Amino acid sequence: MVAHVSAEAQGDERGALLSFLEEQRGGIRRAVLGLTEEQAASRPSVSELSLAGLVKHVAEVEQGWIARARQEAPAVHRDESNWHECFQLAGDETLESQLAYWEKVAAETEAFIRSVPSLDDTFLLPKTSWNPKDEWLSMRWLCLHLIRETARHAGHADIIRESLDGKTAFELVALEQGTSWG
Repeated sequence: MVAHVSAEAQGDERGALLSFLEEQRGGIRRAVLGLTEEQAASRPSVSELSLAGLVKHVAEVEQGWIARARQEAPAVHRDESNWHECFQLAGDETLESQLAYWEKVAAETEAFIRSVPSLDDTFLLPKTSWNPKDEWLSMRWLCLHLIRETARHAGHADIIRESLDGKTAFELVALEQGTSWG
């Protein structure tokens, strides 16, 4: 994304990882700035992806990974039969409600990562349909995975937003900051 992440304080690896994660979250949040619910839910390509669906997905995925690290069940169980639903708003879900949920999830992620004794601490990720074997993962791996997952979808969000109204990431940063681009 086009935002800048300040250098971490000497030795603050957690702060650096959390800052990079927040930067990527910001890219997705910026992509929905000024859109109507209809625009945010629209799919401007043959893909099933919408901006509102991406917000729901990244919030759900982040919550699920933190739950797994705590050795708890994710709030929503997903498998092959319902995976597609994590990219679609359902019932009374709105972009606003998903953004609010994601904000809560982000705060829980930060609190959890700051509370673990060490980024070298591990948790067991059991074998699933998408994970071929039982695997011990570090908290550092978890942070890096969340950054990667969020960054991937921030890129999708850039393309979808530009397809909707031509606004680029640079213009959206300027809009967020109340400045002009160009």
